Amino acid sequence: MTDISGIKTVLHPVSDLTAAKSVYTALLGMPPQHDESYYVGYEVAGQQIGLVPGGGAQGMTGPVAYWHVPDIEAKLAEVTAAGAGVKEAAHDVGGGRLVADITDPDGNVLGLLQDR
Repeated sequence: MTDISGIKTVLHPVSDLTAAKSVYTALLGMPPQHDESYYVGYEVAGQQIGLVPGGGAQGMTGPVAYWHVPDIEAKLAEVTAAGAGVKEAAHDVGGGRLVADITDPDGNVLGLLQDR
């Protein structure tokens, strides 16, 4: 069993990154710390709030909470042995950060995230 750090990252799929960035900037009262065409991210009270372009086109239909884990492959093995499905295998999203999406028995999407 591996330790987890809890949910520290929530990604929101958006259809219009520019429009969403305007709303989240107003809501959070600060500009994004990461502002790229593929991701806009805010750091608020120890949490990462991210905007991911593509809306539901990438299979995300709502926000996905990411559990931070020290060893993503070990955690994937543990949760799949317990009955989770793998929606998206672990992959590098930049800077050595690995993410994976799994589903619980009811199809709810849960994210795993490992910083290197």
